[in-house]
Amino acid sequence: MSATAEVSSEKVLVSGGAGFVGRYLLDQLRTGGIEPLAPSKQELDFRDGDAVRALVRDTAPSTFFHLAAFSSPLLSWKRPAEALLTNMEMTLNVFEAVRHEAPQATVVLVGSGQVYGEPDALPAIEEAPLRPGNPYAVSKASCDMLGYQYAESYGMGVVRMRPFNHAGPGQSEEYVLSSLTRQIAEAEAAGSEECVLRTGNPNSARDFTDVRDVVRAYVLAAEIGSGAFNVCRGSSASITELVGMASAHARVAMRHEVDPSRLRAHDVPELYGSHERLTAACGWQPEIPLEQTVRDTLDWWREKLRSQE
Repeated sequence: MSATAEVSSEKVLVSGGAGFVGRYLLDQLRTGGIEPLAPSKQELDFRDGDAVRALVRDTAPSTFFHLAAFSSPLLSWKRPAEALLTNMEMTLNVFEAVRHEAPQATVVLVGSGQVYGEPDALPAIEEAPLRPGNPYAVSKASCDMLGYQYAESYGMGVVRMRPFNHAGPGQSEEYVLSSLTRQIAEAEAAGSEECVLRTGNPNSARDFTDVRDVVRAYVLAAEIGSGAFNVCRGSSASITELVGMASAHARVAMRHEVDPSRLRAHDVPELYGSHERLTAACGWQPEIPLEQTVRDTLDWWREKLRSQE
């Protein structure tokens, strides 16, 4: 069964469709023959509750994928109020609009695996306590709990997705895998004999899933009904391991250095999750090997830099 086979052919709304993950989600939906409505920031501000309610009233969606967010954990340390208030306000507006104007619609709420912080045991499962360790994660935990409350109080269909680290072609260099592959592509483009890869804590280990697998999970999850679900590979890879994967595809000599400016306070040593609940609910499993994600992201940066010459 394709990832889009069970999504209703009725109207599908997507917030945040212009973002890294949003663009892949729109492609996934269109591949399945669904033309989603995805208003841009210029067309609609999701912090405007009246405008969001009018959109839902006019379109009567069957599914609302809510991706729009203040999405940078790093920037959230510098702008905590913006991260918290923006994410809560947009999410509240979506829930209120759907509750009043399209109560039968399912909201697929995209949260974050960072809500677990440093769990007592690995892999992190959905029943684990939420211990967010940065303002961004606090905002996502708050939105997750808001989704739980709307599902419980109003009988709404709210699927709370908790994606762990995801990566792939087109991601901002703020994120570790994209940063690594860009550094390599820049060294190659400059004709350097050696690339010095600069990273933060080399032992930091996270659960990386290809963005193309992640959006496939979102589409499949639209038919689940309600509940919280991890989206993850189910194992961790350290920064050192990512460096090794990226170096294997480099066309220049490689050297790895730790950059003190990239070290993060409150860095959880290791975090990975279990996707067993999601797999049981809809059959989703990650399919794209991490090595392929690394290679595809490096090739994307090479092409992007060539196009800028």
